[in-house]
Amino acid sequence: MRLATFNVNSIRRRMPHLGRFLARHEPDLVFLQETKCKDEEFPALEAEGYSLRAIGQHGGRNGVAVVGRGDFEVVAEALPGEEDDSQARFIAVRKDGIVAAGIYLPNGNSGGEEGMAYKWRWMDRLRHWAASQLDGFEPLVILGDYNVCPTDHDLSPGALPPTDALVHPESRARWRALTHLGLTDALLALHPKDAPFTYWDYGSAFEQNRGLRIDHALLSAELAERLLTCGVDLTARSEESPSDHAPVWIDLAD
Repeated sequence: MRLATFNVNSIRRRMPHLGRFLARHEPDLVFLQETKCKDEEFPALEAEGYSLRAIGQHGGRNGVAVVGRGDFEVVAEALPGEEDDSQARFIAVRKDGIVAAGIYLPNGNSGGEEGMAYKWRWMDRLRHWAASQLDGFEPLVILGDYNVCPTDHDLSPGALPPTDALVHPESRARWRALTHLGLTDALLALHPKDAPFTYWDYGSAFEQNRGLRIDHALLSAELAERLLTCGVDLTARSEESPSDHAPVWIDLAD
């Protein structure tokens, strides 16, 4: 089984990029973030054999979606724990005995203190949800844009100040709390010394490889044992008019 995550930074601009990614990798599931469009404005998916479930947001901000080959069951369209949270950042599905969630974790750098607090509350809610899933003993994978660089090795030197929400000690502490549930960072597991970046700002950052590793796939113990390969699709980032993120993919043994 091949799973992937791709922050498209506007699906209306990147639908051709997504189509080429699907053709190159033929994933069974790919989770999208920052689709930035309402449900009714989502462009038609022309890839043969794939179906789509999109969750847009009023005003065209945020937005997540899942594209799947064959059937899948949507089990959640919002992260529990905060009833008045209307931001489109979470979707979870079940396919072939696996629960897979796609997330767009809040950045935290906008909105002042409340923006940072919302990020941390969201991470606490994610940990609680993940713990409840693990208690059910179903294989679990959480893929997406986490907006967290777990360690200093996950960003170019000097790329972010220590107060940035992506590297803030509180953000990293919550990342550790999540992984300490027994979740394995797929890229780090197979690339312990050279886990590749997944995000590069526009301009010359990609050519100079001044990037961040903020797109992750976390696996429960059952799936970590099935992990075969994983990688970052640099082709998508090198195309004309790309997203500032590159897709991350993982392969699991059947």
